[in-house]
Amino acid sequence: MSSRQSITVVGAGLGGLTLARVLHFHGIEAAVYDLDASPTARDQGGMLDIHEESGQAALRAAGLHDQFRGIVHPGGEAMRILDKDATVRWEDSGDGGSRPEVNRSALRDILLASLPDDTIRWGAKVTGARPLGDGRHEVTLADGGTFTTDLLIGADGAWSKVRPLVSGATPVYSGLSFVEAHLLDADTRHPDSAALVGSGMLFALAEEKGFLAHRDGDGRLHIYLALKTPADWATSGGIDFADTDAAKAGLLKHFTHWDKRLQALIADSDGALVPRPIYALPVGHRWTRTPGVTLLGDAAHLMSPFAGEGANLAMLDGAELAAAIVAHPDDIETALATYEQTLFPRSEAAAAESASNLVMCFRPDAPQGLLDQMARYHGEVA
Repeated sequence: MSSRQSITVVGAGLGGLTLARVLHFHGIEAAVYDLDASPTARDQGGMLDIHEESGQAALRAAGLHDQFRGIVHPGGEAMRILDKDATVRWEDSGDGGSRPEVNRSALRDILLASLPDDTIRWGAKVTGARPLGDGRHEVTLADGGTFTTDLLIGADGAWSKVRPLVSGATPVYSGLSFVEAHLLDADTRHPDSAALVGSGMLFALAEEKGFLAHRDGDGRLHIYLALKTPADWATSGGIDFADTDAAKAGLLKHFTHWDKRLQALIADSDGALVPRPIYALPVGHRWTRTPGVTLLGDAAHLMSPFAGEGANLAMLDGAELAAAIVAHPDDIETALATYEQTLFPRSEAAAAESASNLVMCFRPDAPQGLLDQMARYHGEVA
């Protein structure tokens, strides 16, 4: 069966939901399609620092800033930088900061609750789309269904099915892979690790590798082990991630001479270890104005997490695209052109910063690059 609708958003992540919410706030409805069977079908990740000028601005535009303040994790802006001997080289309490930490799932729940129940079509995986002319597109679903839409917005992440309509760019492996791990009920079950990480974010870096960790609001520690590896390392690098004990042993070989407290972030972790190769779109990714379609978030500007901008920019993209549609309800092409004119330079600057920070964090003399950066930010001497 085929049907027609006005505005279609592919992807119910933070960016797509912010777009739908701001439109709804102004009396314009959109249909959101997501491949997940339900909002709780998979884990949504850990903590996010929400920036005043981007993520928080988007939440204000959505009328949800007060709800956001209610889920802020106290102490989450604290940060410490360690070397491989677990010596604290730099530390900040985070007091008075402007980038409060919240749990991604809790933030998503606020956005979901702000939309009418029939806004999101769960279990609706988009497999492709084709132009029909006059800005309209036919969208195909995995179950064989199709529909047409007057405006198609790709908020569907790194491997977007909408992006090929406007761009031939594809994500490129960054050279860095994460392995995700968790330590549950850390204060009780893993008190030494909880003390090491502290209340906020931890960087432990040396020899072009390291650990990134933060404390979630639910009491667990969220760990990312970072290694420079080939692109196919996760599947053919000699570590069997289906066997957690074997994977721990294999990963610990990369940290033989590191402090035991840092090794414990791997050795004592609870549950599966999940490899996550880091990909990015080319810095400065943009496209020619294409009638009836645009992108936001990772679909538009996938970057590594080393600028802390991914979720923030996705939400700002959603809010600004909605504002452009509200301002030009009878001229969608003007709305899209207005949105993209701001989107492109903003995302290019953030992507360049992210790429630069990745290199800086994993220099041979790490953590010196990050220490130097913190010194510049705070007017100190490293």
